Amino acid sequence: MSTPLTPDAVEAIKRHMNDDHAADALLIVRALGGKPDATSARTTDVDTEAIHFEADGEPITVKWPAPIVERAQVRKEVVVLYRRACEILGVEARGH
Repeated sequence: MSTPLTPDAVEAIKRHMNDDHAADALLIVRALGGKPDATSARTTDVDTEAIHFEADGEPITVKWPAPIVERAQVRKEVVVLYRRACEILGVEARGH
């Protein structure tokens, strides 16, 4: 079975998340990753079932709302996680 997330795609997603959305990753980890007091988070992996982070040296996995079937879906699902995290934490979400 082929995967929509090739190694190059995973690296690009991780780089984008870590370079441009580190604060969003931290909100997701705090609200949905069971680490409410985390002070840092970085994206370490992405697969069709979940996005993976390291938060304060601990591995954290947050499942996607829906399994990923195409690469373009990753952005949509990250936005869903981000908005849900903002809602839980009482933080105003940026417009996407």
